[in-house]
Amino acid sequence: MDKVRKMERVAALTKLMSDRPRHLFSLSHFSELFGAAKSTICEDITTIKETMGHFGLGTIETVAGAAGGIRFIPTVSAKETDRLLNELARRLAEPDRIIPGGFLYMSDLLFTPHLMVKVGEIFMERLAHLSPDYILTVETKGIPLAFMTARAFDLPLITVRRGSKVTEGSAVSINYVTGSFKRIQTMSLPKRALPAGAKVLIIDDFMKAGGTARGMVDLAQEVGAKVCGIGVLVATAEPEPKLVEDYLALLILHDVHEHTKVTDIRPVLTSG
Repeated sequence: MDKVRKMERVAALTKLMSDRPRHLFSLSHFSELFGAAKSTICEDITTIKETMGHFGLGTIETVAGAAGGIRFIPTVSAKETDRLLNELARRLAEPDRIIPGGFLYMSDLLFTPHLMVKVGEIFMERLAHLSPDYILTVETKGIPLAFMTARAFDLPLITVRRGSKVTEGSAVSINYVTGSFKRIQTMSLPKRALPAGAKVLIIDDFMKAGGTARGMVDLAQEVGAKVCGIGVLVATAEPEPKLVEDYLALLILHDVHEHTKVTDIRPVLTSG
């Protein structure tokens, strides 16, 4: 191939790494791809790292050793995080979002890619210390959020079903009680979805009493996996305590007045 100029390599490297956050690329891979020496690739990576750091877009992490390489770690600044969470709170407080029963219509936001990409990166930043092996969610509205979180972690997403599908083979099913309405429901997980001993991070869009999250914790334990953390976009202030502990919520829903159409929802800001 024709010799690739530095500007072209930097643009291509940035695209390739940002498309797969946290994925470990070997220097040999890029060296062969661009027909350039590893030392040249390292110089390009330094340029990218400095630029990303200058604009607060992320960093490049170098992993030493034979199995090492480089990976892009996206970051969302405290200022940008607070701005996004304030925007989501403002939009969720719109009067026409109130649904009978004290719930909010959230689907349009959950299915807006650029919003969920950022929320997924926020979850990744705040929960990376848990070092999960898989992201776990329940169908259906929370899937886009969980999927973008899985992308930010560079991990597989496992979806728990409300019921079982014959196309997924044998499954483990449990009955659980919803914390808010005290109804008995069923959720299932294919036996081959999670290996025993895997660490899973639960991500969901909404938590009221925590019954669904509790069900996912119990289901993961049934297949021999361990839940290392729980993240939800919106959690209600009441009831308290929930059926699960140690969860991270990005927004807290304090009250919904169906008659006055006033919603009190507040972001959990980095500034406290």
